[in-house]
Amino acid sequence: MSMTLNPGERLDDLQCDGLKLIQRPDAFRFGTDSVLLADFAAPRKDERAVDLGCGTGAIALLMAGHQPRMTVDAVELQPDVADMARRSVALNGLESRVRVHCVDMREAWHALGAGRCSLVVCNPPYGRSGAALESRTEAVRIARHEGDLTPSAVARAAAMLLKNGGRFCAIYPAPRAYELMRAMDASGIAPKRLRTVHGVAGRAPKFVLLEGFKQGGEGLHWLPPLVLRNEDGTFTEEWHRIYKS
Repeated sequence: MSMTLNPGERLDDLQCDGLKLIQRPDAFRFGTDSVLLADFAAPRKDERAVDLGCGTGAIALLMAGHQPRMTVDAVELQPDVADMARRSVALNGLESRVRVHCVDMREAWHALGAGRCSLVVCNPPYGRSGAALESRTEAVRIARHEGDLTPSAVARAAAMLLKNGGRFCAIYPAPRAYELMRAMDASGIAPKRLRTVHGVAGRAPKFVLLEGFKQGGEGLHWLPPLVLRNEDGTFTEEWHRIYKS
């Protein structure tokens, strides 16, 4: 399916089964963290998932590409960014399985129903509001700086959508991992699986991938570290597996 791009937009390759994504250089663009989260979430057959703060739709499209029998409700606050995501869904012929909703993630349960999905994923804003120089454009600022969208707000939004036993998966900066785990626990989502993400072996992790279960029990399972590059700068076998390259 061909589609005319709006001024300033471009078409990027998601490197998964020919999937394409409409993006704009002046808005937040998907990166390695989105690809890692889509892989870590490992969506299951016939699963109903929600992508909170979906941006231009990279994670939702990747999950739908990985698991052809699942459905995804993608939630995005910014109308113009949600429009790009909606057009990317149509471009890839996935309208029957991926639906984009322009709504605040904290209110998403009103539109989608409380306790009805089995998987929620989120690549939330990483920067504390006021902790660093904020981005120039409004679209990038909203995507990168949490403002009042704190880890607690994200965890509560996920908990409202999940059925008991449902999973919440997120990627977050490693130095702030405890904040997110504490917020998850306070919202009734028990952290159960954790994987640190390292640029190269032997260095401190940059990110953590976290999975929790709503009304889950105690016990945290540490997965082997995910290392993206070898010492010589080449990508690791695990990176190639995730990118299917």
